[in-house]
Amino acid sequence: MEDKRNTLPENAQRELKPGEEYKPLLDSGRQWAEVTPYSVFIGLLMVVIFSAAAAYLGLRVGQVFEAAIPIAIIAVGLTSALGKKEGLGQNVIIQSIGGCSGAVVAGAIFTLPAIYILGVEVNFTQMFLSSLLGGVLGILFLIPFRKYFVKEMHGKYPFPEATATTQILVSGEGGKGAGTLLVSGLIGGLYDFLVSTFGTWADTVSTTVMGIGQTIADKAKVLLKINTSAAVLGLGYIIGLKYAFVICCGSLLVWLVIIPLMNILWGGQVIDLMNTGVTATIGEMSPDQIFKDYARHIGIGGIATAGIIGIIKSFGVIKSAVGLAVREFKGPTKSGDNAIQSETKDLRTDEDIPMKTIVFGIVIALLAVFAFFAFGGVVNNIWQAIVGLLIVGIISFLFTTVAANAIAIVGTNPVSGMTLMTLIIASLILVAVGLKGNAGMAAALIIGGVVCTALSVAGSFITDLKIGYWIGSTPKKQEGWKFVGVAVAAATVCGVMLVLNKTYGFVGDQALVAPQANAMAAVIQPMMNGGGAPWLLYGIGAVIATLLTIFKVPALAFALGMFIPIDLNLPLLVGGAISWYVSTRTKDKEVNDARQNKGTLIASGFIAGGALMGVVSALLKFFNVDWFMSGWNAAYGEAIAIVPFVALIAYMIISSMKVNNNGKDN
Repeated sequence: MEDKRNTLPENAQRELKPGEEYKPLLDSGRQWAEVTPYSVFIGLLMVVIFSAAAAYLGLRVGQVFEAAIPIAIIAVGLTSALGKKEGLGQNVIIQSIGGCSGAVVAGAIFTLPAIYILGVEVNFTQMFLSSLLGGVLGILFLIPFRKYFVKEMHGKYPFPEATATTQILVSGEGGKGAGTLLVSGLIGGLYDFLVSTFGTWADTVSTTVMGIGQTIADKAKVLLKINTSAAVLGLGYIIGLKYAFVICCGSLLVWLVIIPLMNILWGGQVIDLMNTGVTATIGEMSPDQIFKDYARHIGIGGIATAGIIGIIKSFGVIKSAVGLAVREFKGPTKSGDNAIQSETKDLRTDEDIPMKTIVFGIVIALLAVFAFFAFGGVVNNIWQAIVGLLIVGIISFLFTTVAANAIAIVGTNPVSGMTLMTLIIASLILVAVGLKGNAGMAAALIIGGVVCTALSVAGSFITDLKIGYWIGSTPKKQEGWKFVGVAVAAATVCGVMLVLNKTYGFVGDQALVAPQANAMAAVIQPMMNGGGAPWLLYGIGAVIATLLTIFKVPALAFALGMFIPIDLNLPLLVGGAISWYVSTRTKDKEVNDARQNKGTLIASGFIAGGALMGVVSALLKFFNVDWFMSGWNAAYGEAIAIVPFVALIAYMIISSMKVNNNGKDN
C-alpha cells in the first residue's frame, strides 16, 4: 500500500528531543520506486540540458544559475503529467542526478577557461579528466560524513536550498502546501522577472540613491546596499535570524569598518599586493573596488581559517570515519562504537555505499589523478605529479566538510574563495619544485580545477542527501548514480567549453565574459612570474576567525559574510527577521509553528520562482531579446524599488500570520 502522506513531519527542521526519532515521508521499512529506467533517463537528460545551458550562459553572458530547483520543478511536472506511481522517490533520483550539472559547471568554468585566457594549450581530455576526477573525489570524500551532516546534526543547520527543493518535491505529490507554493512561486518569479528583464525597478538599492549618500561613499568610502530580489529574501527566511545576523555582522564589519579604515590609513597610496599592475590609490577607488581588490581577501582568509578550525573541531568525526573504514576491513563492527555508524544500519534509509568500496574508490581515484598529472601532460616529472596529488588529496579531503558546512548554513558554497586559496598554495608549491611560467600556470589551474570541482560537487551533494533524508530515499542509490551524473556533466561542460572557445574565444573584443576564470587568471599569472599573494589580508581574516571561535561566534558564517557582497547579505537579515517575527507573535507554540511552516512554503516559492525566471531571463539575454528599460531604470529604478520590496515583505508576513494551529488560513 502506497504511503499517502504528503507533507513533511513537524520535526523535520527542528532539533529532536531526547529519544525522539525523525520518520521520513517514505516509510524506511519498505521498498519504493526510486531508480527506474524513467528516473535515470530523465535525470541524465536534465544533466545534459542544464550542464550545457549553465556552461553556455555562465561563460557567454556571465550569469550562472542554480539548476537544482528548476530540475525539481520539471521532475514534478513530468511525473504528474505522465501519471507515474510512487513518483516522489523517482523525483528525488531525477533531482539528484540532474543536480550534477550545476556543481560540475561551477567547478569547471571557475578555473579551466583561465587556461585559455593565459594563452596556454589544453585539450578536451585534460579538461574532462580534471572535472571528472574532481567530481568523483568530491562524492567519495563526502559519503563518510553523510550521517553526521544529515542525521546527527538534524535541525542544527537550516539547509535553505534543500528546504526549498524538498518543499517543491513534496508539494508536487499533492501536499497541502501546493497551492501556497504555487502562488508564492508565481509572485516571486514575476517579481524577479520584472526586475531582471524589464528593469521596472532596480535589483539593488544603495545609500548612493541620495546625494549625501554618494558624497559619503566618495569621501569616506561608506556604502550600504540591499538586493531587492524575492529569491534572496526567501533564502534569508529559511536561513533564520541567528545565522543571518552573524553573516550580516561579518559584512558590516567589512563595509562599515575595514573599507573606510583602509581609506583613512592608506587613502593616498597605491597598494599592489599581488603585483597585478594596480595604478589607482585607495582614495581613488570606489567602495566596491576596494572590496573586490582588497577587503574580500580578508573574507577568504577567514573562510580558510574557520574551515581549518572546523576540521580540528570535527577531528572526532573524521577519526570515526577513518576508524569505520579500518574496522570494516577487519570484520564486523560493534554497534554504537563511533559517531558516524548508525545503530539502525539495517534500515533502507541508512544504507550507504560500503566503506570498503569508498576506500578502494578513493585509492583508485587518487591513482588516476597521479597518472593524469604524470602522464597527461600536466606536469614535467613524477616528483611534481606527487606534489600535485598531495595538494589535491589533502585540500579536497579537508575542505569537503567546509563546503558541506557552508551549504548547510547559507545554501551558498564559497568554492571560488577556497579555489583561489588552493591556486595560491599550489602556485607557491609548484614554483618551489621548479614548475613556472606557462607550464606552471596550466598545472596550477588543472590542479585547481580538480579541487574546485571536488568542493563544488561535495557541497551540492550534501543538499541532495539532506533532501533524500527528509523524504526517505535510499542514500546508497543516490550515491551510486551521482557518479554517472558527474561523468555525463563533465563531458557536456568540457565539450561546450571547447565549442565556445572556437566560436567566441576567451580573449579579445568579442570574448566570453567568464568573470570567475578571469579573476583566477589575474591571481595566478603574477605568482607564476615572481609575484605574491595578499598574505596580510589573509592573516587579518585568520585572526578574526580565531577570535570569533574563542568567543563562540560561528566563524564560518561570519567569514562568509565578509566574502559575499553586502547587497546579498542584508536581505538575508530581513528574511531572517520575518521568520523570527511570524513565529513568536503568540504564546501558542502550535500556532507559531504553523505560521513558521507557512512562511517556509512562501519562501521556498520565492526561491523557486526566482530561480526559474532567472533561467528564462538569461536565455532572453543570450538570444539578444532586450526589453530592459535602461533610461527608466537609471532615472527611477532605485527610487521606487523599495516600494515593491516592502510590499513583498508585507505579503510574506500577512500571509504567514493568517494560519491557525492546523496550518489552515483563518
